[in-house]
Amino acid sequence: MPAPLMKLTTNDEIPDAADCVVIGAGIVGVSAAYWLARSGLKVVLLEKGRVGGEQSSRNWGWCRQQNRDARELPLSTRSLALWEDMARDIGADLGFRRCGLLYLSNNAAEIDGWATWGRFARGEGVDTRMLSAAEATERGAATGQSWAGGVWSPSDGIADPASAAPLIARGVMQHGGVVLQGCAARGIETEAGAVSAVVTERGVIRTSQVVMAGGAWAGSFLHQSGIFFPQASVRSSILSVAPGAEGLPPALHTAAVSLTRRGDGGHTLAISGKGNVDLTPRMIRKAKHFLPMFAKRWRSLVPGGLQAWQAGFETMAIWDLDRETPMERVRILDPRPSVATVNKTLANARQLLPALADVPVQASWAGYIDSTPDGVPVIDNDIGIAGLTLAAGLSGHGFGIGPGVGHLVADLVLGRAPITETAQYRLDRFNQSQWGSVSKF
Repeated sequence: MPAPLMKLTTNDEIPDAADCVVIGAGIVGVSAAYWLARSGLKVVLLEKGRVGGEQSSRNWGWCRQQNRDARELPLSTRSLALWEDMARDIGADLGFRRCGLLYLSNNAAEIDGWATWGRFARGEGVDTRMLSAAEATERGAATGQSWAGGVWSPSDGIADPASAAPLIARGVMQHGGVVLQGCAARGIETEAGAVSAVVTERGVIRTSQVVMAGGAWAGSFLHQSGIFFPQASVRSSILSVAPGAEGLPPALHTAAVSLTRRGDGGHTLAISGKGNVDLTPRMIRKAKHFLPMFAKRWRSLVPGGLQAWQAGFETMAIWDLDRETPMERVRILDPRPSVATVNKTLANARQLLPALADVPVQASWAGYIDSTPDGVPVIDNDIGIAGLTLAAGLSGHGFGIGPGVGHLVADLVLGRAPITETAQYRLDRFNQSQWGSVSKF
């Protein structure tokens, strides 16, 4: 079974013009469109498949400050409040809960790393609490074992990947925006070096502002306009188990497995950082940019197959705007999960948490995490074409910070003071080597 996803009814008629067109209706795209529409702009949100159909419904659902790279931390902190703000304004339950996140470990080096991060983060106002062996063992009682230490971050939480993006898209429509599903953006048109229109499979929308929030598709789309965006996609495989396990923390991380309580009372299970790197034309061409990332994470990233190559989302080809494109041939990236990873995850979870021993598996699925060479997103409106803003490369950290990324995009489009610093998110940082700059978490 694929990852669960709320069905959303949206518009059918394509408008002739808009103040801004947002391409891609994952968590970043819907959030950007929401804040733009809430600010009074006439917004069109384009999605080639279903709202939230790719990685935004296939992740853990964590909304965390804990262990964030320093470059993402301010955006993460702001996003926690924005989740609550958006839910109130839309009048819907996005599944956001400040339930706290629990990290447990028996590895002294890992615990020391968390302590080092905590000293920095507390200086930034983050509520992060180191746990002694006794405290960690008490909070981790569901595991039935002793722990050397851990971390408790009470103000962090989770949201619902199955419904968050569709409900935020509903908020876009409540504020007068147009949401189109099953409508691929084929490319942009320019006049005098500035955006003038978006070409879709259903027709042309005149606009002076475009936001590219296409996730794993962003690099190939920008390549059509001669813009360099290094991107690598990691296939992540996770599963969910049915309701029935009692006494488990709502969100737990250990090296063996991580667990998140789902809205239906079941749980999502995954192994942090573990994934398959599927070979693609773009990865071959851009491999040198990712050497620092792969060198740092080789223990958890293993070679995959040709699924990504066959899907065509990382092609280096140039396509015609009056013909079918890869986005129309593959409406939703739905890769096969790694059977080995799924089996290992389930075995680890049942060994760690006895309450899961007899709980049946609901579903397993995979998704493509689009990563930048340093593991930090690009959020930039100065990428070579006036009026074109890029918000992609969330590197597996994007769901929780989606509302903040969307707000920052709206700030850039509207030319107002941004909610956080933006220098660390510029695209041109990849003109330099990434050795020493890969995110630690």
